[in-house]
Amino acid sequence: MFRSSRHQRRRRRSRLPIVDAVTRIVAAQGVLPRHRYAQQEITQHFAELVLTSPERRAVLERVHQSTGIRTRHLALPLERYADLDGFGAANDAFIDVSVELGAQAVQRALEAAGLASADVDVIISTTVTGLAVPSIDARLVDRLPLRADVRRVPLFGLGCVAGVAGVARAHDMLRGDPDAVAVLLSVELCSLTVQRDDESLANLVGSGLFGDGAAAVVLVGERRAAALAEQRGGSVETLGPQVVATRSRFYPDTERVMGWDVGGSGFRLVLAPTVADVVEAHLGDDVRGFLAARGLTTRDVRRWVAHPGGPRVLEAVQRALDLTPASLQVTWDSLGAVGNLSSSSVLHVLATTWERHPPGEAAPAVMLAMGPGFCAELVLLRW
Repeated sequence: MFRSSRHQRRRRRSRLPIVDAVTRIVAAQGVLPRHRYAQQEITQHFAELVLTSPERRAVLERVHQSTGIRTRHLALPLERYADLDGFGAANDAFIDVSVELGAQAVQRALEAAGLASADVDVIISTTVTGLAVPSIDARLVDRLPLRADVRRVPLFGLGCVAGVAGVARAHDMLRGDPDAVAVLLSVELCSLTVQRDDESLANLVGSGLFGDGAAAVVLVGERRAAALAEQRGGSVETLGPQVVATRSRFYPDTERVMGWDVGGSGFRLVLAPTVADVVEAHLGDDVRGFLAARGLTTRDVRRWVAHPGGPRVLEAVQRALDLTPASLQVTWDSLGAVGNLSSSSVLHVLATTWERHPPGEAAPAVMLAMGPGFCAELVLLRW
């Protein structure tokens, strides 16, 4: 069912067996900062921080309310944001909090997988809300501790799509190293990027939509999965979802749809009102083509692990794929509870989906996210 006709044609031509290397996701854990606030409280505070003209207050309140978000977790206490007097101060806070949350996420994920930090062969880290050199993963090597020969792959610039892209790139690496253990770490502290004295609609939307959080996923190669299953006295299917296939899609002439303008004040959000339109125009054909290559349709998919871009984006995803809101219920729940966590969000959705629907059905599932570029990443799982 999962093998494409293209692979079959290649097999006939080469007369060699085609065997897909198996990557298993063996744990997914999300963590959140301890500072949790109701959306209304955040709206009131950021109105004082961001607005210079009282007439924009009604716009800010309407934008924040339209997100459907009830609560969000922030990197700092609300009162601390007024003390961030520039990009340097905000980025210092980013590094401090990212290391703390990142360590928690990796430790919890490894514990859930039954592995130790010394077992990690590869760590992929991603963020788009701050800068750190050495990167966040490097700052965790001594703290966790990781082995001195751990391979580090820091990713920057992928934004919201990086959670799914990170799973795909880990799969790429593990196909060539089937004995290895890989960890994907995402840390996003979006609140530290909100611009003061910026009444643009993009900044108002960003201040109401994005939250802070981190997540870690542990993946293992085929031989490591078999060894883990033998140690536990079970089958590899009980370890977690299998990564079956991945696909990347880049949409031309969409550079200004989403991203950052980086300047002296830090990261200034670029967010075009056409994001949902781009999603609806392209995602349906891309997902259907991706599934068709494995002999599947959207009706065969039992679990949708989608990034919660925002209400309009999720509605566009539903229309593009002809899904009901119930198909994306975990994603809708995540948006309402914590907001859009950029690349960490889809990994939180993965962890919650795992809790609500433990793997083992051997049924198709799809992870998907979109982000700056504008682009999409797709991962087909056997759940």
